[in-house]
Amino acid sequence: MQFIKTLVRLLVFLCPFVAAAQSTYLPQGDKQTVLLERLEIKAQSDSVLNFSKIKPFNRGKYVMNGVKSYLEKNGEEQLSNIDLHNLRSIYMNNTEWLTDEERALYASKKPIWKKLYASPANFFETHVKDFDLVINPVVQYVVSKEIDNDQTLFLNTRGLSLRGRIANKIGFSAYLTDNQERDPLYVQQYISDRLAVPGQGFYKDFKAPGGVDYFDARGTITFNVTKYIDVSFGYDKNFIGNGYRSLYLSDFGNSSLFLRLNTRIWKFNYQNLFMELANADNRGITDKLIGKKYAAMHHLDINLTRWLNVGLFEGVVFGRPNRFEFSYLNPVIFYRSIELQNGSYDNSVAGLDFKANIAKRFQVYGQLLLDEFKLSEIRAGDGWWGNKWGYQLGAKYIDAFGVKNLDLQVETNRVRPFTYSHNDSVANYTHYNQPMAHPLMANFQEYIGIARFQPAPKWMIQAKAIYYTQGRDSSSANYGSNIFLPNQSRPADYGFNIGSGWKTNVFYSSLLVSYELKENLSLELFGTLRKQDAKTAPISSTTSKVISFGVRWNMHRREYDF
Repeated sequence: MQFIKTLVRLLVFLCPFVAAAQSTYLPQGDKQTVLLERLEIKAQSDSVLNFSKIKPFNRGKYVMNGVKSYLEKNGEEQLSNIDLHNLRSIYMNNTEWLTDEERALYASKKPIWKKLYASPANFFETHVKDFDLVINPVVQYVVSKEIDNDQTLFLNTRGLSLRGRIANKIGFSAYLTDNQERDPLYVQQYISDRLAVPGQGFYKDFKAPGGVDYFDARGTITFNVTKYIDVSFGYDKNFIGNGYRSLYLSDFGNSSLFLRLNTRIWKFNYQNLFMELANADNRGITDKLIGKKYAAMHHLDINLTRWLNVGLFEGVVFGRPNRFEFSYLNPVIFYRSIELQNGSYDNSVAGLDFKANIAKRFQVYGQLLLDEFKLSEIRAGDGWWGNKWGYQLGAKYIDAFGVKNLDLQVETNRVRPFTYSHNDSVANYTHYNQPMAHPLMANFQEYIGIARFQPAPKWMIQAKAIYYTQGRDSSSANYGSNIFLPNQSRPADYGFNIGSGWKTNVFYSSLLVSYELKENLSLELFGTLRKQDAKTAPISSTTSKVISFGVRWNMHRREYDF
């Protein structure tokens, strides 16, 4: 409660300085990110699009300004017909940023009752002096069949999303859905082990065995402090990085209450993120108050050259009885020094990342995460438990081999045992029984390959393959995979390497064929194969084969690729 009061006081203090032209942000998994990613690589040195590590993207300052910046410098000559179709889709999905004359270019030919679907992308919208409002239904219904599983698998989601602006100074958005689902057996096992539905918070059993019921509610208000500083306060997900995964902060887990300050000036983009989190609840999720903990993170982007961007990251997760550690509100000082001054030993991490756009076809990126290490122990090579670090390396190749709108991505992630863990069960790098960064937590090596092809404006085909090796913990020994366990429960100090513990290899592959029946309404056929090969007992070897058919409207896809 004190954390919320503190944030409210900060907002009240900042509100008198609100500047103009406030915006909202793209929702999770929005299709617009595909074209934005392609435009950034094609432009190679765009001063707006190159700041792409912080997600969600700002509709005004990043999406629309980024598109405008690209077209002013490059025109439409490098864009395929499919890119132009996707560009038109961006305009239709951001009509509050168009003039009345521009909106007329993207208006529906036959709106319903002259009010509904005035543009193909939005169920209801109004744009009058000092007020914009867009409302859309949210629907997703999926039926699935898993081989050797007699259960009926399904996903049933209904809800709405809305966004708007007031006096061009305050932006607001909300996303509300009611959901029921029964997932493949390996996901059901995850829910049972973690007492959490991937990506969600509080849930209840539904049509047992295996079914769950949950409510997903998100919302954000935004405003500017100055021309260069944006402030967002809300309950939603955040992501830091250019990869498919993130070792800093991902959107895999549950939404959280946050205050986000983003400063964009000259060659710098600096984000401060303060979050209220939920402790792990190993007794089960019930109707009771769950203990709170907190996180504070900084990320600084620097454009060293017009095509090379490097970043610095630091974060700390901490718990205090009934209070927030106010010294962590300092927006510039290093968290490790604050820890020492406070006489505390919170869970702090630091990182270095980079991204390079090359030859207007390639992007190379990476992250290095440092939790704790000693150089002498690394040189010794004895597998000291306290050498806790991870790295990510990846590359993207657009219009691969001269095939228009064929985009390829490869990525590897490696995280040593005990990374993200802490010496107690509070300050680990988790929220609501789920990891805040990589879904595999720690003690793994992962390889990812993704091919996405858009052969026609309304068609999209995506193939994905993931292979990883992980050393898992047993019921009696902590080998550094489960970051919820206090790292003091380890069986030894040395001998820990990737795969230590119950060694398990997992291969996951999927194929998606999607057809966009109308703007933001897609029919999808989806197949997955997951094989788990346990090298040591007691982990069992399993195979999951699932075929799914679904309809999705104004919502991200639910996919469990772990």
